[in-house]
Amino acid sequence: MRAKLAKIDSVAANNIFNHSIDSLGALNAKFKGKVSGLALSGSGTGYLDTLQNSLSFLNNAKSIAGQSKALQDKLSGSLKNVQDLQARFQQADQIKAYIRSRRQQLKEQLAQYTGFADDLKKYNKETYYYGQQLREYKELLKDKKKAETKALELLKRLPAYNDFLSKHSQLAGLFNLSAGGNDVAQSLAGLQTRSQVEQLIQQRLGGSGPDARAAVSQQMSQAREQFDELKKKFPDLDNAADMPNFKPNEMKTKSFLQRLEFGGNMQFARSTQFYPTTSDIAGQVAYKFHKNGTAGMGAAYKLGMGTGFDNIRFSHQGVGLRSFLDWKLKGSIFVNGGFEENYIASFQNSAQLYNIDNWQGSALVGISKKYKINSKLKGNIILLYDFLYNQHIPRTDPVKLRLGYNF
Repeated sequence: MRAKLAKIDSVAANNIFNHSIDSLGALNAKFKGKVSGLALSGSGTGYLDTLQNSLSFLNNAKSIAGQSKALQDKLSGSLKNVQDLQARFQQADQIKAYIRSRRQQLKEQLAQYTGFADDLKKYNKETYYYGQQLREYKELLKDKKKAETKALELLKRLPAYNDFLSKHSQLAGLFNLSAGGNDVAQSLAGLQTRSQVEQLIQQRLGGSGPDARAAVSQQMSQAREQFDELKKKFPDLDNAADMPNFKPNEMKTKSFLQRLEFGGNMQFARSTQFYPTTSDIAGQVAYKFHKNGTAGMGAAYKLGMGTGFDNIRFSHQGVGLRSFLDWKLKGSIFVNGGFEENYIASFQNSAQLYNIDNWQGSALVGISKKYKINSKLKGNIILLYDFLYNQHIPRTDPVKLRLGYNF
């Protein structure tokens, strides 16, 4: 942008960009190297704050002080790591604030020049996705281990720990609650009470009658509805200035591994004069290319189970290769389609699978219903129709029902 503006107004290019590039270099130099000396100011997450206070409590506890030096070193090292991570998050928040401020400056300073709309839009995208990437890192910290959860649960039962937390947590520092007693009440002095806010609103409206109160209530209700709607669309934004002026791609900040979904499904077929009762057991991996869509591939094994309860016999009845596409229609309902190749004859060894005459294709389209089993496992029911069933010899069932799951 500086090079483009220099062709139009070189003086403005120097005034607008040179200082900001120098300040960015200074910011970069400040963040290089170790960060343990940075003062914490509420950056990071509430979980990190709790973890830091828990480690500080254990590190200073008299019962721990008399233990082995190895244990004390582990506690001190863990506390330092948490503090460094907090400081890194503080750095990231400072960078985010710098980018946000710089974006607003560029928008105002370049408003009189034409040809910068695309550049500013690109800048807005980078700013938005930087914030999203930072949120992704913070989300990783919410996946707490059971041991950590249990340890925090036990610590909270100790009065000494709760007292320590009330004096040293970041929330206590924010409101100066560590003083206690009358000092706490004094520290809260000056904060507006609810009645004072209501009185101020009535004064601004020029009256205190019921009509004015009803008008305020209606306006607040409408504002709350609009705010809730924005929160649904952009649940991760913490500042109105970060509202994107483009349609964000929610998957852009996800890594390749984070986009992969592993799962499988089962399908049963009744016995015929050509085939015994079979069960298709499949495994698959899908790539989430959009928040509403996935595409993937899988492999299936056809297990023969005999012709009935009086003739149960397991056998190799075939294998299959699958490709599929899943797209969300509404809620938990998805449209599902794909193409498959299935080996339809029993086999004794893998060499028999090279016989192309025993392979037949299927073109499948249908719908699926997904549901949650637990926090890490989801189930699905898929109903598919095979448009190529008429070409199968012998003819197969056109409708297929599959029960599946994915992680």
